Amino acid sequence: MPDLSIIVPVFNEEGSLDELHRQITSVESETSQAFEIIFVDDGSSDKSWNVLKKLATANDNVQCIRFRRNFGKAAALRAGAAVTSAPLVMTMDADLQDDPAEIPRFIEALGDDYDLISGWKEKRNDPLGKTLPSRVFNWMIGLMTGVKLHDHNCGFKLYRREIFDHVKLYGEMHRFVPVLATAKGFRVNEISVNHRAREHGVSKYGLERLPKGFLDLLTVSFLTGYNQRPQHVIGAIGLLSCFAGTLGIVYLTIYWLLRVSFEAYSTWPPLHERPLLIFSLGALLLGTQLLCMGFLAELIVNRNQESTEPYTIREKL
Repeated sequence: MPDLSIIVPVFNEEGSLDELHRQITSVESETSQAFEIIFVDDGSSDKSWNVLKKLATANDNVQCIRFRRNFGKAAALRAGAAVTSAPLVMTMDADLQDDPAEIPRFIEALGDDYDLISGWKEKRNDPLGKTLPSRVFNWMIGLMTGVKLHDHNCGFKLYRREIFDHVKLYGEMHRFVPVLATAKGFRVNEISVNHRAREHGVSKYGLERLPKGFLDLLTVSFLTGYNQRPQHVIGAIGLLSCFAGTLGIVYLTIYWLLRVSFEAYSTWPPLHERPLLIFSLGALLLGTQLLCMGFLAELIVNRNQESTEPYTIREKL
């Protein structure tokens, strides 16, 4: 049984794989722990798979998984986690920017006090088009979720294996594992790590990921804050809309009574010419629909409780 499983998503990184394996093996030889390395080829179009096949043939501690097409980093991490056999799981990129020499520091920082250690690339060797979106993104995550890390995007992380049993990765959710793990009660910390300049290949990320990341952040904020009580957010918006619509209807009712009861107000425009009537009715209809959606969401959550538990257990005696 290995002590540490290292998951490495691969996408067009043929030039760095041999060197990455050599560096990881070098770190393993300097420790008293056994590593297994799981490479997940996420639909590479270069010769990455040929390199991985040679590594798997020559090394007993190497596993390789190949996707039929590019499914994304979250899918690669999930597929790798499914075949891990060690109690600790490390994730790192294949581009050699993550330094394997940092692995012992991650294990030491984890100790008995934490369940997830996230790397923080304090001194980044990346262009502004990659660092600026990351800074904005990290600020937004801390503001909206309360989980304040310097670098949520860093793929260099160490986990206890059970985290992957409770945090399901899909889409682009790999960026939010610390947030999702915290919501499940796991303890998260970070350490500053050495970040090296890219020597092979090209970066797959830039400014275009910011809008997608913001949409994912809204999803995560909802899931972590209202996963077990969706009516609290959907219903709250519905009640606010109903309240605004009711105020408008009350005002228009008084307006109509004054117009038909007193000659002085008879010159006022009729109700059907008041835009407020349409807005008030629309707000009432929207609020009612949102309340109904909240009830349906509560029914779905209640049904799901039959197969999943809304808590995690740290230990049993």
